[in-house]
Amino acid sequence: MKGLILALVFALVEPVFHMGKTYLYSYETIILHDLTDRSLAMAGVRLTSKVEISRVSHSDHLLQIRSPKLEEHNGFWPTDSFILSLKLSETIAACLSQAFKFEYTEGRVGSIFVPEDCPILCTNLVRGVLNMLQITIKKSQNVYELQEAGIEGICHTRYVIQDDSKNNRATISKSKDLTNCQDKAVKNLGMAYIRPCPTCPLKARNIKGTVTFTYKMKYDNSGVSLTSAMSDQVYQISPFNEPNGVAVMEARQELSLVGTKRPPISAPTYQLQKQGSLRYHFSGELLQMPIPLIRIKNPDLQLTETLRQLVQNNEKGDTKEASAKFLQMVQLFRVATLDQIESLWLQFVNEPPYRPWFLSAICAAGATDTFRFLKQKIHDEKLNIWEAAVTLPLAFHFVTPNKQTLEIASAFLTCPQIQKVLMHRIIVYLGYGSMVNKHCAQALLCPNELLQPLHDLATEATSRGDAKDMSLALKAIGNAGEPASMKRILKFLPTFSSAAASLPNRIHADAVLALRKIARKDPAKVREITLQVFMDSTLAPNVRMVACIVLFETKPALPTVSALASSLLTEPSLQVASFAYSHMKTLAASRIPQLYKLSAACNIAIKLLGPRLDRLSYRYSKVIQISDYSSHYQAGAIWRVYLMNSPNTIFPSDIITKVRGYYADTATDIIEVAFRSQSLPKLMRRQNIPFAEYDTYKVLKELGKSLLGWKELPPEDPLVSAYIKVLGQEIAFVDIDKDAIQDMMLSLTGSSDWQPMVKTVLEEVQRGISGRWTLPVLVGEMRHIIPTVAGLPLELGLCGVTVAQAAADVDVKVSPPVFDEFTPSQLWQTKMDIHADIRPKAYFHMIAMMGINTQYFQSGFEFHAEFSANSTMKFDTRINIKEKNLKIETLPCHQEIELAAVRSEVFAISRNMEEVDSEKKSHIFPKGEIRNISDQLPQSTEGSSKPGSWKQSSMPNVISKGYQQGPEEAHHSSAGRFYARRFCKKFESFGCSTCLSLKSHNSALLRNTYLHKLYGEFEAKIILKPVHTDADIDKIQLEVQAGSKAASKIIEVSRSGSKEEGETSPYEDIQAKLKKILGIESVLMAANKTRRRTKRINREYGTADTGLWAEPSTALSSSSSSAAASSADGREPGKRGSSSSSSSGSSASSQACSASSSQEDHSGDRHCSGDSEYSDQQANPPVYQLLFKPVDEQDTGGEILNISIRSSSSSASDEDVSRAISQPKFLGDSKPPVLAAVLRAIHRNKQPTGLQLVLYTDTQPKRWRIQMFGSSITGPSRWKLCADASVINYRKVSSSLKWGKDCQDYQVATQIATGKFAAYPAMQMKLEWLKVPSIIRTTARWFYSFLPGAAYLLGLSQRQQLGPSHQATLVMALTSPRTCDVVFKLPELTVYDTAISLPLPVPSHPGTPISTISTSPSSDWKVFSQATLSFVESLKGHCTVFQNKITTFNGVEFKYSMPANCYHVLVQDCSPELKFLVMVKRLEESDDLTAVNVRLASHVIDMYVSNGFVQLKINDVQTSKDLPYTSNSDASMLINSEKKGLTLKAPDYGIDKLYYDGHRVEIQAAFWMTGKTCGICGKYDAEIEREYRTPSGYLAKDAASFGHSWIISEDPCAGGTKIPTYINIIAFN
Repeated sequence: MKGLILALVFALVEPVFHMGKTYLYSYETIILHDLTDRSLAMAGVRLTSKVEISRVSHSDHLLQIRSPKLEEHNGFWPTDSFILSLKLSETIAACLSQAFKFEYTEGRVGSIFVPEDCPILCTNLVRGVLNMLQITIKKSQNVYELQEAGIEGICHTRYVIQDDSKNNRATISKSKDLTNCQDKAVKNLGMAYIRPCPTCPLKARNIKGTVTFTYKMKYDNSGVSLTSAMSDQVYQISPFNEPNGVAVMEARQELSLVGTKRPPISAPTYQLQKQGSLRYHFSGELLQMPIPLIRIKNPDLQLTETLRQLVQNNEKGDTKEASAKFLQMVQLFRVATLDQIESLWLQFVNEPPYRPWFLSAICAAGATDTFRFLKQKIHDEKLNIWEAAVTLPLAFHFVTPNKQTLEIASAFLTCPQIQKVLMHRIIVYLGYGSMVNKHCAQALLCPNELLQPLHDLATEATSRGDAKDMSLALKAIGNAGEPASMKRILKFLPTFSSAAASLPNRIHADAVLALRKIARKDPAKVREITLQVFMDSTLAPNVRMVACIVLFETKPALPTVSALASSLLTEPSLQVASFAYSHMKTLAASRIPQLYKLSAACNIAIKLLGPRLDRLSYRYSKVIQISDYSSHYQAGAIWRVYLMNSPNTIFPSDIITKVRGYYADTATDIIEVAFRSQSLPKLMRRQNIPFAEYDTYKVLKELGKSLLGWKELPPEDPLVSAYIKVLGQEIAFVDIDKDAIQDMMLSLTGSSDWQPMVKTVLEEVQRGISGRWTLPVLVGEMRHIIPTVAGLPLELGLCGVTVAQAAADVDVKVSPPVFDEFTPSQLWQTKMDIHADIRPKAYFHMIAMMGINTQYFQSGFEFHAEFSANSTMKFDTRINIKEKNLKIETLPCHQEIELAAVRSEVFAISRNMEEVDSEKKSHIFPKGEIRNISDQLPQSTEGSSKPGSWKQSSMPNVISKGYQQGPEEAHHSSAGRFYARRFCKKFESFGCSTCLSLKSHNSALLRNTYLHKLYGEFEAKIILKPVHTDADIDKIQLEVQAGSKAASKIIEVSRSGSKEEGETSPYEDIQAKLKKILGIESVLMAANKTRRRTKRINREYGTADTGLWAEPSTALSSSSSSAAASSADGREPGKRGSSSSSSSGSSASSQACSASSSQEDHSGDRHCSGDSEYSDQQANPPVYQLLFKPVDEQDTGGEILNISIRSSSSSASDEDVSRAISQPKFLGDSKPPVLAAVLRAIHRNKQPTGLQLVLYTDTQPKRWRIQMFGSSITGPSRWKLCADASVINYRKVSSSLKWGKDCQDYQVATQIATGKFAAYPAMQMKLEWLKVPSIIRTTARWFYSFLPGAAYLLGLSQRQQLGPSHQATLVMALTSPRTCDVVFKLPELTVYDTAISLPLPVPSHPGTPISTISTSPSSDWKVFSQATLSFVESLKGHCTVFQNKITTFNGVEFKYSMPANCYHVLVQDCSPELKFLVMVKRLEESDDLTAVNVRLASHVIDMYVSNGFVQLKINDVQTSKDLPYTSNSDASMLINSEKKGLTLKAPDYGIDKLYYDGHRVEIQAAFWMTGKTCGICGKYDAEIEREYRTPSGYLAKDAASFGHSWIISEDPCAGGTKIPTYINIIAFN
């Protein structure tokens, strides 16, 4: 071994080329693109040549490439061979005909010198040859690793040297890891907004590459010579990060020594230019888009021809070809000069079809001249407002940021035409910030001159006090995202600048949000700033919560997160504490690898806080997150919603929602939308009430002077603002206030009143709408380019274009016409005739490429995906509002129409510039393996069936049976999998059918990966085509008639379709005629047969009759057998933990088992006895074993079981059944229909065909019922549809749907009922089915397969147990106002959970304890009618004073003994409006008696007790007992008697209700008064930790100090005690 090493040390050195000789080498390189399976199509190139190398000085060498030949391969190996491209070979030979010079010393290639005007492609080919000469030899080692420079950059390299000293030969092996490079040669285009993760492991990369070199050397006394060199490079690209789903690029090189000759290569006489080193050089000239090659000779003529062809193709309907021409236009515009663009504009400026294509291509080109052209046209006002609004964002997004384009963009900022339109100004400033961000993305320091325009805008806006411009400047600075702007941002934050304290809170929030992108470059500094802002409790809560968002986006470490969590323990604002806690909790649950460290830190930090903050309701700010990540595919997404509540609102004042995607080692902010509201409830109130003119306003102004440090709240104008971010860049925002709304109405109608606006809209509608609109947009262009060892670029490119089009011709006639004295009430007397022809169309085309993409040739795989949607809506509509009639007519389908389609296809392509018209394109699969996909596919038939592939044991009985499906064609071969299927549904009555066609031919048979599924062809389309009928259809008509004429409409249609000539009396029984027309008799007869059969069975087993048409009072549902089974595994309701309830439940369960054992259907009885035994062993039965007891079935004598489809006991007498049968079961017997609808096809020589539908309603006290019937207009068809729904005593809603022959084929029934679940009020929702169509069963299979997994992800418990095979039940029990239990029972699976938090409290019946709700049928808990009212009531604040106990609006209870005869401010309006004041004092006669003084407008209202009676004074005048009393002021007020006291209602003032009876005072404030009250009742802001706020805003140390601070007068109170003015308080910021 020592001898070997010594031999290496003295003998082996780098190869040398001796002077005076020319070394002759043969050179060959091959590049192939394929999948891992070689049976599919491949594409590649082969370059062969002779290489000559001569040494001319110590380090300078010359290289000459002779006879280059380029061959292309496209097809299947080895069937298809390489084909020589003669013309392209000549082109390459021309640029390689001259010699190149390079420096070569000690095995390392230095600078390279090339002839002038040599194309970059040829220079890189030379680099590919020289890269094989790069060798680094360490003389003391034979195995070593280092970072070596090469054509791909500086990468990790490993050497292994083997010496054959006997033959004086050596073999050197070198391998490079191309994913581990210090300085990699790579170029990304269109990926500025995709953020890489530098700390992610290498295995997360979806592009992996390696290259190996093998050198063979011969050495002698004259030195070492290189005899051969071979390289083999492999890149594996996995678009879906699948280990087996990879596409492969393989490049091979071979350089073999042929011999030497003399003389050496002659020195070049031409000038050589230095062109860098061995590192691959990306061209600064035009980069070829991943589209077919274009030979660019005369751009202006080519642009003219392409634009004309584009518009012609589009008008012919060939949108695919139009989109391809659009991409060619973009390519041509990138090389066109400004004069050429101007010339083309002058040709087409006055032709509307050409303008949108031209302007969109100009924006997508993104070149300097196209950007300058757009600037000139906007300056010259050649574009209208809407054209500029569309083109500006696209232009700023696609433009390439460089010195020239940034200068043009800064000129946009000062353009007068831009300044005139606010919308354009916002777009330009935000776009300029985005351009700066892209330009400075890779630079450590961004030039100050680029940021100066944004800083100047911020300075000018601050000096003028213009809040809108401040916001615009901050948002533009935020888009730029440069650390140099931080000092400017801090001037808008009160924490760092005292002058910013006077700015609006929304400016503070915008300043914090502007730091988000800066955090990507300087996270430590942003983390420090946002932490200080978050800790500053003087700031508004929403500002601090926004700081929390930005802080966590800096990914703080554990110490920072722990410090933040510790601060929450003493945080005075529960809104902020709740938000920060929920944010940490969502981060702790995240599974995104890039957030692992942050997730771990948050998981530790939240343990410091305990469960206190976790119990806060959704009245407090929250963060909601839904995320998922697949470690297998290394892809995921997060959807977050930030809900930031304000103390002044019930609902969130700030909502931010964003979606972020993760792919491999990158992250992208896809979209973010924010909504901010300020004083929005103010818009819901009555306006223009002159509160400032009333006496109360003046009194409260004076009263404020006597209260220590009292300050009214600052005024807030109603404001709604929103912004949208796409790819992390804010592209638009809007602020809407009253002034903006009035300005908009003024510009539209010339008046700020809404009535003229309605008139203007109607006048515009009468003029009609006609036009053609086209919007083509380049959706995106992303390209990732890396070099190969051959010197050719490997590109992964993707570009997409979408075209949205619409053509509309709408003619509207209104009668009577609109006159100058128009009033909105005239709308109810009008008739409208509308003739419309609307043709919307959408098309999307995406091209993805993997392969060699140069200006001279292309080789690789090309993937095309397209989506198209096309519809034609041509109809006539007549609307008669007075007659309540609507009629719509349209033409039937006469030809096949493709409504929507999705197609994809992959090709192996080879193109070269010299043969543009003869491209080579191969399908992925060999020809002849699979027959062509035929357009004539077999139709699905009802008679064919095929069993499903799901496991029978995991599905319910009704689902696990085989379902019917159409036949399919499937074929497998060695090359691919073929699949074709078509689903069709015929509508013969209307002469059309709809088909879904699926075709697929892919390579998934080789490997079941997403990439292999994409490799091939796929097509899915929805087709509408005509169906042959006996008579031609003229038109299809839909007519809807409401009101009293509904019945006559059905009779009229029947007569028009009947051939009978006989006329009947106009006084004939309409109900009977309708019954005959609709075929109700046959339905009732079929139902009676079913009911008699069911009654006979029920009589045998002691159950009640429950037919479909039975009255709801006796009919609960149908099918008794499955219901008995449903209770078999249940338990008797009772309080949890009660042994007596448990034992009684056990007995009930036993009875249920014995009863159910005799039933006809035993599907759910097999486990009954086992469940009973299990229940006996349980002291606390699990929630899924408890039973729901409806209100109607509750009694005091005993407990019953939850039997769903039959009556609860056998005590239903025959009288009840008889009475139910005798009562009207068809509402049409006693009620006329309220609505009739007819859909029919009008034939030429045949009576109309179609469907008719009628609706009946019956509204009685405590009972509502709706019936709907549908049937065929004519013909012997007995197909009908019957629907019935009823509401009983507000406690139960039941409905059923039947359809088929006489409504007997299929049936689905639902029921919602209130009752008890254990001891808690509950609601049960039940779904039952007897028989359903196969498509519903198939859908149920799909849902059932996902349910267990979804339950697991949601944290729900599940249990496999048998239940009724045709029933699903959901029970929700209210265990507390904020928690509920949920049990969801399916035939073979039960999903349940307990103590689920509710977003808002659910109130019970006023004054009724929860435990007593629904204990008897007489409780009358009208849950359905009162649900909305109860929810609204829960939002209102309630304050109570009773004896010495006070309960505030926030629910805080404390004791305070009022000094006698001292008025305290109980509650008052602290907003600038000062609308009301309520004072209370304790009477001296008794500790329990109080007196109330209320001031509203000009009213002074006194309520007090005298001689044991409640008295009322208004303005010091004793009122009589004639109540109610109402005011005659602008705002309403009502005083009335209630129970033993008085009530005052003044909703316009903010007091919904005030109740006083001498002992108790209750005040209910309107929800829009949130955060605007003060006094002993508190601020009504949910900040329970800051309830003892004094008039000065500080916190009192105890309840006594708090109460004393709200005493109005300093005069001595009872006993001559004087309350001190100074009160000991605690300053609590």
